Amino acid sequence: MPLTAGGRMETDMIKRMILKITAIAAAIYGLLFAVFYFDLDGKLLFYVWEPLICRHYDRIKRRDNTKTPYDMKKDS
Repeated sequence: MPLTAGGRMETDMIKRMILKITAIAAAIYGLLFAVFYFDLDGKLLFYVWEPLICRHYDRIKRRDNTKTPYDMKKDS
């Protein structure tokens, strides 16, 4: 069954769409491989996230447990 001009344009458009999806998937795969290969997620956690979290929790006001009295209850 021969394709008409309109049908040929639709198949070209579908081929271009599949090519774009494949290119996007390949780019995402390459990006994720680079993150894995260079351990970028671990470096982000160690150099950026951990200092932020440590600074946040170091600023929290806490009661001093060394100043709380320690009373032993005597058995009556």
